[in-house]
Amino acid sequence: MAKPGLDGVFADWKSREGLAEAMIPMIGGLYRRNVVIYIHGVPLYNLSVIELMKAHRAVRQIEHNEMSEFETHPILDILCDMDLGRCHVDIGKLTTTFMADNPDTTVADYNEKRKAYVERACAPVIGQHDTGPQEPVDVVVYGFGRIGRLVTRLLVEKTAGGHNMVQRAVVLRPPKDEVLDLERRASLLRQDSIHGGFSGTIRVETEERVLICNGNVIRFIYANDPSTIDYTEYGINNALVIDSTGVWRDREGLQNHLKAKGVAKVLLTTSGKGDVKNIVSGVNSDQIMEEDDVIAAASCTTNAIVPVLKCMNDGFGIERGHMETIHAYTDDQNLHDNIHSKERRGRSAPLNMVLTESNATSSVGKLLPELAGKLTGNSIRVPVPNVSMAVLNLSLSKETSVEEVNEYLRDVAVNSAMQRQIDYTVSNEVVSTDFIGNRHAGIVDSFATIVEGSNAVLYVWYDNEFGYTCQVVRVAQKMTGVLYPLVPMQPVSQSERIDMVAKLKSTSSL
Repeated sequence: MAKPGLDGVFADWKSREGLAEAMIPMIGGLYRRNVVIYIHGVPLYNLSVIELMKAHRAVRQIEHNEMSEFETHPILDILCDMDLGRCHVDIGKLTTTFMADNPDTTVADYNEKRKAYVERACAPVIGQHDTGPQEPVDVVVYGFGRIGRLVTRLLVEKTAGGHNMVQRAVVLRPPKDEVLDLERRASLLRQDSIHGGFSGTIRVETEERVLICNGNVIRFIYANDPSTIDYTEYGINNALVIDSTGVWRDREGLQNHLKAKGVAKVLLTTSGKGDVKNIVSGVNSDQIMEEDDVIAAASCTTNAIVPVLKCMNDGFGIERGHMETIHAYTDDQNLHDNIHSKERRGRSAPLNMVLTESNATSSVGKLLPELAGKLTGNSIRVPVPNVSMAVLNLSLSKETSVEEVNEYLRDVAVNSAMQRQIDYTVSNEVVSTDFIGNRHAGIVDSFATIVEGSNAVLYVWYDNEFGYTCQVVRVAQKMTGVLYPLVPMQPVSQSERIDMVAKLKSTSSL
């Protein structure tokens, strides 16, 4: 016999499953119109039924509310009938705000009020089809290692209706056999030991030296000197080159790309040196100017810690701090003990914890001048292939508590403009592999937070490959002008959110 109160659980699940099935083609149709659907910062396109339901569940756990597919499906249905321009629409925030504002409405009036609300929220983007470039923006990925291949996966995924950044080429050093090299590159893109299979199809056209990935024609160009390439010969013009090799990190070296015909801008996928701007998306993206032709996306660790540090400094003030990174080993280390240009890194990566320096703390002072000279740091490379953790030991300007710090960071993760940079977990059972594929720059482990008076220790997970690559692509979008207006336009405050949640719990059956 079923336990009291659980009789309708399976029927409820099947009903929500049916709604999720119905939502998938709706989300896909909007996506092809360059309307991208999110639920509290989590993208919903290209998800399976179960993945879509899990996205709803994850938000419910962090948001402390009972929102489900019953509430989001009607919002999505209204959006499908609207003439929306390019935009990102967060149906989670739309749903929560509407339900909180209409707790006592009858079902008959509810539908009418919901449609009116969605139309008001979307008013700035209705009929607005000129909010970005009308032609695709050409992108060249220079280098095809761990980050280069993940950039390709993301660019192919984000092609949408075709008026976004479109990858046109990959550039590599000339191999002995170009055909064999192309086939092996296709295999590495198709299957990844950490990130799994490519989401779609890849066709190899050896004669043309081309991979066709979900309809995207990506040409492979082999060259030793970036300045000698004529991209216009391949129909590539005003391109953004995403350099993932790390060979050149200063302006002088990166400007070699700009000497090539058909190149307009360069983005480096590590920390830049000298006067090269280092940008962490969501923190100092406003420093990207139209005239900037060389920019760096900083390092993976810098991207993981800077958003959290900025929020903590804004909310509590930081007097001083120390960062320790427990970092996955990388392919610049040795599989077996051998000579290496850097201290300790010559020892076998899969067998050792390797103490090494971290440049992230010095980068913090440049990105957040208010914290310059206040942080120290080191890094320990450990025998895991991906997902790292930053431990932030901070002396704050005022006394606080675990509850206050966690609630503040939870609210930032759900409601602030940094919701794509900062994620938040409420499980005390998570381990590193649980964060493979997470698209945030860093994930706050709330159960690990320690606070004593004005001293706080935060544990921040991050996928140092995929999460970082998402940050790189966000910077690339800003550089190329491929920007999406956000709906709803303004996040709500924490006090408003608490009130909304209280109302929502009492109206979740509608």
